Amino acid sequence: MSLDETDRRILRHYLAEPDLPRAVLAERSGVTPATLWRRIEALRAAGVLQGLHAVVDWRKLGYEVEVSLRFSLDKTNPRAFDEFISAARNVPEVIGIETFLGRVDVRLNVIARDMAHYQEVYRTRILALPHIAELDALMLISTLKDGEGLPL
Repeated sequence: MSLDETDRRILRHYLAEPDLPRAVLAERSGVTPATLWRRIEALRAAGVLQGLHAVVDWRKLGYEVEVSLRFSLDKTNPRAFDEFISAARNVPEVIGIETFLGRVDVRLNVIARDMAHYQEVYRTRILALPHIAELDALMLISTLKDGEGLPL
């Protein structure tokens, strides 16, 4: 799908304030509500807009620790990726799974209430994941930018 300036304007306003009433979004985007509805439906149909997401502040729920774990897997087993990812999906504290090409195969984002909880999750759930060849941990200190804006 090729985006024109109207689509880009709608997306800029929608990304900035996704909870705006549609009439206000249409007005700010310089289109009628009917045009806004058609454009948003076309963006959804093209896969540009994909669902609605709630943003949860894990710290407000009592999770104070976030760690990014980078794994290199034992690639001698042809099912290593599938089995690792399947097992990682079953760890409730894993909030993100990403795969890569390169030295690192998989990254897991893990949350915990505190360091004692993280240590328990790490020892009992993370180290029990199959096919780990190497593991590196990065503890999140702060998030300075988080994908809120796109160059539209």
